Amino acid sequence: MTSLRAVIQGLEPIEGGWRGVIPDNWLQGRTAYGGLSTALALHAAQMSDNDLPPLRSAQVAFIGPLAGTVLVHATRLRRGRNAAYVQADVESEAGLGLRATFVFMRDLPSAVDHSVATAPTFAPPGPDTRVFNGVKGISFTQNFEFLDRRDDTVGPAEWLRWVRLVDREGLDPAVELAVIADCLPPAALKLVGSPAPVSSMTWLFNVLTPAPRTADGWWLLRADTDHARAGSSSQRMAIWNSDGAVIAEQMQSVAIFA
Repeated sequence: MTSLRAVIQGLEPIEGGWRGVIPDNWLQGRTAYGGLSTALALHAAQMSDNDLPPLRSAQVAFIGPLAGTVLVHATRLRRGRNAAYVQADVESEAGLGLRATFVFMRDLPSAVDHSVATAPTFAPPGPDTRVFNGVKGISFTQNFEFLDRRDDTVGPAEWLRWVRLVDREGLDPAVELAVIADCLPPAALKLVGSPAPVSSMTWLFNVLTPAPRTADGWWLLRADTDHARAGSSSQRMAIWNSDGAVIAEQMQSVAIFA
């Protein structure tokens, strides 16, 4: 099994970017798992400039399938005193598969200090908790361990899951968070009630701390939707660390072919 670190280390510098390979164990159907392709784009963006501030936001468009050999390009759009905008593209033989705009920004003095996000009541797995590794037929899931909450407190179009990477050593914290953050099935898929073809279209990912950390690699993910119609759904997502601190808030647009 090829780890995320090995995939990143295997990126070969080429003129204007990097060349790499998507291993089979990181596929989601016929394309790369979205968290992996986003992590590769983020790594390229981080390497494209010197002394970038921490990642604070990403806008990702999943444009087409990515598999086999991929090319990753990163371009500075603007860099000011406080923030830098970097665009990163990932393409394969089939063409452009992902385009992301990353915003890196340093902390600023502010009179505003406001946060009302509270973590769900769901304790992180302990040393003796039975967790799961991999979902039959979904290759990329073998890179993670997870524990779902499956009682009546979870809504009919909601997922609540503790997730960690099996091999997470040596990763940049923001890259680790990016690969973790897309690890839930679409919330509207629960309404279908059976496996169905789905495709994430766009993803807005806001990181709420300059230094995301958690204990033992465990992150709590939630996704829920209150609108799914005509093959399109909009879902809200969040991530907490093992101490219950909110780390990221997200939105995704997901196409459901069922």
